[in-house]
Order: sequence, then structure tokens, then C-alpha cells
Amino acid sequence: MPAPHTLSCTDLHFTWPDGTTVFSGLTAAFPAGVTGLIGGNGSGKTTLLQLMTGHLVPTGGHLSLPAAPAHLPQTLTSRVNVRVDEALGITAKLRALHAVEAGEVTQAHLDTIGTDWDVEQRAHALLADLGLEHLDLHRRVGELSGGQAVLLHLAALLLARPEVLLLDEPTNNLDRHARQRLRHALAAWRHGVSLVVSHDRELLEDVDRVAELRDGQITLHGGGYSSYEQAVATQQAAAQQALRTAEAQERRQEREWVETQTKVARRARQGAKAAESLPKILAGARKRAAQHSAGKLTGVQQQRLDAARQARQNAEDAVRSEQQLRVDVPATRVPGGRGVAQLRQAVLPHTGASVDLDISGPERIALVGANGTGKTTLLRLLAGHLDPERGSAQVSVPARLLPQRLDLLDPALSVADNLAAAAPGLSDNQVRAQLARLLFTGARAEQPAGTLSGGEVLRASLAVVLLAEPAPQLLMLDEPTNNLDLDSSKQLAAALRGFPGALVVAGHDAAFLREINPTRWLQLTDTLTELDPESGT
Repeated sequence: MPAPHTLSCTDLHFTWPDGTTVFSGLTAAFPAGVTGLIGGNGSGKTTLLQLMTGHLVPTGGHLSLPAAPAHLPQTLTSRVNVRVDEALGITAKLRALHAVEAGEVTQAHLDTIGTDWDVEQRAHALLADLGLEHLDLHRRVGELSGGQAVLLHLAALLLARPEVLLLDEPTNNLDRHARQRLRHALAAWRHGVSLVVSHDRELLEDVDRVAELRDGQITLHGGGYSSYEQAVATQQAAAQQALRTAEAQERRQEREWVETQTKVARRARQGAKAAESLPKILAGARKRAAQHSAGKLTGVQQQRLDAARQARQNAEDAVRSEQQLRVDVPATRVPGGRGVAQLRQAVLPHTGASVDLDISGPERIALVGANGTGKTTLLRLLAGHLDPERGSAQVSVPARLLPQRLDLLDPALSVADNLAAAAPGLSDNQVRAQLARLLFTGARAEQPAGTLSGGEVLRASLAVVLLAEPAPQLLMLDEPTNNLDLDSSKQLAAALRGFPGALVVAGHDAAFLREINPTRWLQLTDTLTELDPESGT
């Protein structure tokens, strides 16, 4: 029996209508506190949350929840015409409270309020904790920014003091300040069981434990993400040693098998020669005995070899793949000191920010700033998609932007065909060689773009951007880690460190930005400010 405050699944099975199996016998238990759920794109994290909320029905097995869950989905569908108090679900209680305060004390009002006499104070305090302290309860949700809508939705969940809280990528599209507010609110939440799907490493540092969903099974690691990384590193060192041992044992058994076969063949030749001088009956008996002995010896040795091969296979399965992306396209190289872009008092459309900026050589720039300050607009201006309202913008090298929406691919075409359309000068062999550098090999290159996971879409889009003609010597990425799993995020950061051209990456994921080793940190407000390169703040 699971503990009263434990969320558990037992022998859980789920298969999509097209026959794709996501879970086959998944068993796991999540105790009280905050658990960070991680796993590769397409591993089933969101599907698991949808099963827990009842939006999907298991095809087998059992789910046990201590209470109905409160759920923050990855994509919000807010009702834009409702007021903030309606979104928080406290309208009726506020109306009853105000009536009682005005002297209208009725049983109906008392029943509506229950024990929640401080609901208005709690609502304002919670909004303040999430950085929404100036939000009027009568304001319309449609007037809020995307980040504010996410935080308001979270406030509504927390205000209800749920026993089960499920959050799916809650920091997506939140600026750094909003992410910090969310982390603090979640750290203060201790009302039951919370399961948080996230790729935000700073958020994952604050959880009580990390649950990794891999190959349809869940493994729990105590502590935050750093503790998880250390545990995995220790496991992988042991797995690598076990693999080397298993490979050595397999080679030893292969040698012994060859030696056995040689020995059996030698005995057979000697027996045949000796049988020439023996009566037929005696020679036949000796031959049968020799064959039985040889078969027994060969069978034992074959079993040992098969066992060694299976042990090596098991050891290989325990070692994680360390595939690496490579984006060192020679044509993108920029010599040190060469001028790349120059902006002089360039006023950004929509925001009115005035920007002065010089980019030269193979610089790597981390661009940060609050939601709505114009980071995307600045990237689009550098890419030539927009003109400044006033001032000048000059880009003297080929520039390409990998947009936040990742809408560069034709979903009906394969990955290879998308790249061929973007780079008609490449032969089929060159297309496949370049895709292999971005981990699209064999049948993966033939997969329709519309069926790719989030991480695969980003890699395919990156291929199209890098290899389109002319190759970009100024590469810009807008929030590249949104919905990207942690392994893919690390691979992308490592690949960008090797990019030989000028690079500008806009984002809120500070851990990812630090991993690309930026030469400069720039913050966009109403102007562009250079930040301390050591801290990125």
C-alpha cells in the first residue's frame, strides 16, 4: 500500500491509438515534497502527467493519487475576458466576505467563506510572492503578458492549497526575474506531493529529488540536479569499467572457443588415422565417443562465449550514449577583429529601445532581458527581417536567425529534403554527411519533419540555418532551450562553443548561456547594457 501522501503508479501501461507504446509496466512512487521529472524529448513526461490528471486513460495498470491534482500544463489556454479574481477562483468568496463586512451576515455567505476568512490577504500575498503585487484583482487576464498569465495560473493553483501539484515546464518563456519568483514560490510550497517536469537546471537545484524517465522506467535520485549529475557520473564510471571488463572476458572466451575448435579438429584427424588399423565395430564406437566428447566440449565453450557476449551487451546498455553535435561549418568562420555588425542609435520597433552595438570577430554574445524588452525584435533587426524606426543598422556578413517558434521546416518533407531545399548546391551525399554531424543518420534523415520531437526539430532547423547558402557568419538563436531536454541542451551548448562565426543567443536560461562560454553578456532594457562577464548579471 502506498503512503497516504505518495503519488504512485503500478505496472502502468499506455499505448497510443496508432500502436505506439509509451509505457509498458512502469512502476514508481513519488513521496511528499517536490520531485523534478526529467527525461529526453519524447520519453513520455507530459504523457505521464496527462495520465495523472485523467486527460488520458491508461491501457493497463494502476495510478494512485492522494487527491485530485492541480495541473499547470505546458501550453495555457487562458480565458482572456475573465478578471484576475475569477482566474484565481475566489470571486464568490470575496463577494461573500464583502457582504459580511457590510453587515449582511447570512448562512449562505458563511457557508461560501467556510474557514477561508483571509482569502483576499492570501491572494495578494501570493501574487506579491510571484512578482504580481501591482496586479488589480479586477484586471482582465487578456491584458497580461504571457509570463504574467503563467504566474497567475500558478497562483490560482497554489491558492487552493492542493495536495497534488503537477507542473509541466513552468519556466518556459519566463524571464529571469519571473523564474526566480516561481522557484521561491515552489520552494515555499509544502502541502503535499508535487511533480515538476522541467529542463530548467536552476529550478531543478531546488527540488527534493530528481526522477529520471528513461527507456520507460523511472529512477529516483535524492537531492537536486547537481546531486543527480554526480550520481550519474559515478554510475557511468562504474559502467564503463564493467564494459571494459566484459569486453576483455568476451575476447578471452572467443580465443578459447577458437582453441577448442582447433583441439577438436586435431583430435578428429588423429582419431581417423588411428581407426584405419582397427576393426570396423571398434572404430565406429571410438568415433561416436569422440564425437560425443567433442560436442560436449564445444557446447560448454559455446555457452561460455554466449554468456560473455550477453554480459558485454548488458554492460553496453548500461553505458549512456555520448553523441556530440558538431556545427563547425568552415564557411561560417569569421577572422578575429573583422567587423560583423554595427548599430548606431537604432530604435527598435514596438519597444522604442535605443541600441548602440558593435560585433566583431567570432564573438559569442549572451543577450538577456525581461519579457517584452525587445530581444526578439533586436535579433530580427540583425537578421535583416526588420528596419529600425530611427538610427542605422549595418550587418556586413551573412546572418541567419533560428527563431523561437522553429517554423523553418516543411512538416510534410523529410529532414533530408528540407535541408536539400535550403541548400540546393549540396549533393545527396553531402546532405547526409552534414545531417550526420547533427545526429540524423540512416532512417532518421528520412523522418518527416512533422513527426520530430522538440529536440529533433531544433537540430533539423539548425542544419537548415547553418547550411543554407550563403552560410551564416552571424548566427542568432532565440530561446533555443524551450522544450529542449537536458541532454539535448548540453549537446547544443557544446556545439555552439565550437561555432567559428559570430554568435548571439537570447534567452532566460542562465545555466545554458553560461555553458556557451559567452565573451560578452548584454542586457536589453530601454538601452543595451554590458554586464559583468563573470556572473552574467
